Amino acid sequence: MRTPSRHIKHITVLVPGGLLAPEQMKVIIDIAGKYNLTCYLTTAQNLRLLGATGENLEEIKTILQEAGFTLKAPGRFPKPKVCVGMGYCNLGLADTFGLSDKILARFGGRSGVKPKYKIAVSGCPACCAGSKLADIGIIATRNGFEVYAGGKGGPLPKTGKRIAAGLTDEEAVELIGRLADFHAAHTPKKQRMFKLMTRPDFPCRVENDQP
Repeated sequence: MRTPSRHIKHITVLVPGGLLAPEQMKVIIDIAGKYNLTCYLTTAQNLRLLGATGENLEEIKTILQEAGFTLKAPGRFPKPKVCVGMGYCNLGLADTFGLSDKILARFGGRSGVKPKYKIAVSGCPACCAGSKLADIGIIATRNGFEVYAGGKGGPLPKTGKRIAAGLTDEEAVELIGRLADFHAAHTPKKQRMFKLMTRPDFPCRVENDQP
């Protein structure tokens, strides 16, 4: 087992949809073996490589980026956390991977995004991706997508409030853009979404009582 040290570094590789292709896994395995790294799967569905040092950190990052991986860095648009959704789960009502791809295609190129908010996409009301504990949560239902805002985990968790229902995937993506713009406009450094929802200019109606 590794002994943690201030000299030990880590690198977080972003994994859209939590999906790694076999050829990507081979690259990771080769890098981990060469540099004696440990692979840790994060709760945000990313891959964290533990055990880099100050001497090899930048070299490893360069190899990963040249292999086509995107690394976690300040200012990146948050990658959605997703469940497997329709096609892989009997309860699934929507293509969660497809919706995640649409979100990243629309907003993934944004730079200078202010922390701190998280997005989650669940393929049914069972909410396996934890959408009600995300700053922006999307849940598929038989009547379209519901969108929740203001959820968070941590020592003082909050359940998100429903702000829209019956949306198509394009409408859900458009609403994410409005919320992201609102967050950026009213956040000097970093701020969770729930702190903005009491503002009179919050762009959606917040439902206090939900079925």
